Amino acid sequence: MVTLNKIYTRSGDEGTTRLATGEAVSKWHPRVTAYGAVDETNAALGLAALQAEGEMAAAIARIQNDLFDLGADLATPDRGAELEFEPLRIVQAQTDRLEHEIDAMNEAIPPLDSFVLPGGSALAAHLHLARTLARRAERQIAELAGMEAENVSAEALAYANRLSDWLFVAARAANENGAGDVKWIPGANR
Repeated sequence: MVTLNKIYTRSGDEGTTRLATGEAVSKWHPRVTAYGAVDETNAALGLAALQAEGEMAAAIARIQNDLFDLGADLATPDRGAELEFEPLRIVQAQTDRLEHEIDAMNEAIPPLDSFVLPGGSALAAHLHLARTLARRAERQIAELAGMEAENVSAEALAYANRLSDWLFVAARAANENGAGDVKWIPGANR
């Protein structure tokens, strides 16, 4: 369990922070940027949770917890050195659960006949916002994974990719299974 007795430490006043391994890096390091984007996604999900009920609320709560797991995974780079603790990593079961939930939600939703605009219900709009932030986090995780000196697990990247899919389908489910989707009309305002 994590214990935080003092919130400010002044250790970041010079523009650096420490990873879970104790390694000091700049606050703009791609690894910090990636897990920061995951945190932004989680905050947007907190807004969505205010509108959610039942299984949707429970699923959002599970995903918010997973996002802390993902942040911990990203904050603990595998540099080949032995650590004094077992690093928390995203596992395939977390990604598999998202896929199962996507499939279950999608069964009740008719296929798309147009792109949809973010909106409809308040819950759907918040889920779409979280989706766009999740896509940004995914891009930043992928960029980090592509760096020669950095290691990111394939499962962390897969989870980030599947999450944005989950959020899209959940937004459609929140819009009365697609009936309340706001459809894009190409060139409508020319």
